[in-house]
Amino acid sequence: MFIASNEPDAAPPPTRLRALNFALALLLVTLLFYFSFQQVNYHWDWAGIYKYRSKFIQGWFNTILISLAALALSICIGLFFALAQRSRVLPLRYFSKLYIEVVRGTPLLVQILIFFYVVANAFGVANRYLVGILTLACFSGAYIAEIIRAGIESVGRSQLESAKAIGLTRAQTYRYVVFPQALRQTLPPLAGQFVSLIKDSSLLSIISINEFTLNAREVNSYTFSTLESYLPLAAGYLILTLPVSLWTRHLEKRHRYET
Repeated sequence: MFIASNEPDAAPPPTRLRALNFALALLLVTLLFYFSFQQVNYHWDWAGIYKYRSKFIQGWFNTILISLAALALSICIGLFFALAQRSRVLPLRYFSKLYIEVVRGTPLLVQILIFFYVVANAFGVANRYLVGILTLACFSGAYIAEIIRAGIESVGRSQLESAKAIGLTRAQTYRYVVFPQALRQTLPPLAGQFVSLIKDSSLLSIISINEFTLNAREVNSYTFSTLESYLPLAAGYLILTLPVSLWTRHLEKRHRYET
């Protein structure tokens, strides 16, 4: 009832059994948090928070729009720099490596401040949302580039030679041989990076972008109800990140094949 096989060809547990075990795990987590909150001598004031529900909703939708825009742009950036690292043009190859190492080696908070107060100011860009999206995309793009590069390099050299032997061009080799196999390898880490990007958007509050976290902090400053302000914040991010994880897991199963 509580033990499942790890064999690849084993049949999955029945739906009713999986639902029962999931309910049991959820009950254990609920009891843990219920016991912890009961030990805290805290007076809950949800009525004061409810008056500011519109700020939570507005911030939540702003976070969705910012994350979607940054996500789409970061995929383009990551794919470009992943291929640039394999380019025959040496300046492009070393520029991409430098970009990836600098971005991955410095904190996102520092990058946001530098992009907004230094780079954007130098180019006359005053739109906070545009700067925030670009900064998030550049930060996440560096990680995605490494994920895609690792996926590409996981394809065996013999397959590349076979593609060349049957007359495929370099572009056709990537399209029909490399990318389909690399996709399977990169889906799990890409899912984690997409989830991280959504949560990292909370740091944009440092430049006064009205996203979910900043609005929750403002409600907390109005009501002095800390837990009531941040618990909806946690729930809101969970609602955004959980579908991403489930969707990529579905794609991973769909593209699974024997090697």
